[in-house]
Amino acid sequence: MVKKRQLRMKKVGLEHLEQYNQLLRYVFQVTDADLRKVGWEERDIVHAKSPTLEQADVWGWFDGDKLVSQVAVYPFQVRIFNKTYDMGGLTGVGTFPEYSNQGLMHKLLYQALEKMREKKQSISYLYPYSIPYYRRKGWEIISDKITFEVKDYQLPKNKQVAGEVGRVGIESDDVKKAYKRFALQTHGAMLRDDLAWDEYWRWDLDDLMAAVYYSDDGQPAGYVLYWIADEIFHIKDMIFVNEEARSGLWNFISAHFSMISKVVGNIHTDEPLAFLLEDADIKEVISPYYMARIVDVEQFIAQYPFKPDTREREWTFNLDDPLLSWNQGPFTLRIDPAGNGEIFRTAERSGARIDIQTMTTMLLGYKRPDYLHKIGRIACSPEMVDMLEDAIEQQTPYFSDYF
Repeated sequence: MVKKRQLRMKKVGLEHLEQYNQLLRYVFQVTDADLRKVGWEERDIVHAKSPTLEQADVWGWFDGDKLVSQVAVYPFQVRIFNKTYDMGGLTGVGTFPEYSNQGLMHKLLYQALEKMREKKQSISYLYPYSIPYYRRKGWEIISDKITFEVKDYQLPKNKQVAGEVGRVGIESDDVKKAYKRFALQTHGAMLRDDLAWDEYWRWDLDDLMAAVYYSDDGQPAGYVLYWIADEIFHIKDMIFVNEEARSGLWNFISAHFSMISKVVGNIHTDEPLAFLLEDADIKEVISPYYMARIVDVEQFIAQYPFKPDTREREWTFNLDDPLLSWNQGPFTLRIDPAGNGEIFRTAERSGARIDIQTMTTMLLGYKRPDYLHKIGRIACSPEMVDMLEDAIEQQTPYFSDYF
């Protein structure tokens, strides 16, 4: 049995890079065969992860000089209803099994969230290895991934468009320009800096290709990232800023009709592909993708754009947070006619109650207040449900990144 008094928490630096990598590989079961499949060697992955320790906040528990538990927070940005939020991207979470069940990760997550709050990262995203575990820590599902399969005979017919498609290298500036245009107008999307792009490409195969749609003014308006293997057209991701770009990209995919038997891919919106196809009898599988949690409810609401109204709106309620004391207790939310919100602690008593998980998924638009009230996740009057329904934009988050 490892004794707690032997352990101490501290920042993980570049001098711990090899240990950081070893713990990641153990926890996530990354084998040498996995690395070879994507063209990595041990020295490559160690080098590739060095930006994590240079740019991210990484904290760990050490047993003497041995790193035994760790968590990393990337400094990212996301768009939430046309506002840019600083976001703490939680990743690299892991503990060697012989050190488990000692509360190490609980304390690391608290440390990570406390640092996010200091840096005004009022929202945190993560990809969950266990949805129940992260729900217990205050995160909630906020986005889905739809995996689809379209047979060759179901591919859409060619549509006349003003622009054209060009194949480019995946690291082309036009790919980045198209994504930036898309992200700035898309709720939930990440604004990718160099670190975010590096993470986005990290585990891709060497034969990944990109096709960019250029509108008639020559501007990149969308792309499809894909590879072809065994007569299957695989789509990693496809984004577009308008319907013309969507049609142009599907024209490009359909042009492979004679080469492929089907198209398999992922989309990250709540809009199933089937409705857009003439032959809608396709296979689609929806699964939860990313989770998020509000780090500091006062910071988050200060930026949040509610829908305007002719009157001021107010809601007093009790907020529960399983980890963070600053998100616990009675609060009053006040929204002015222009849609600007503020939330503050109050001495006023109320029977209304919501937890931070529900608040997060509601304010990000993944689930509506009426539905959350019906399933018992919000306790409040029908009038308050109506107010929240009217105050929150109706748009589900898009998130296609992985870190």
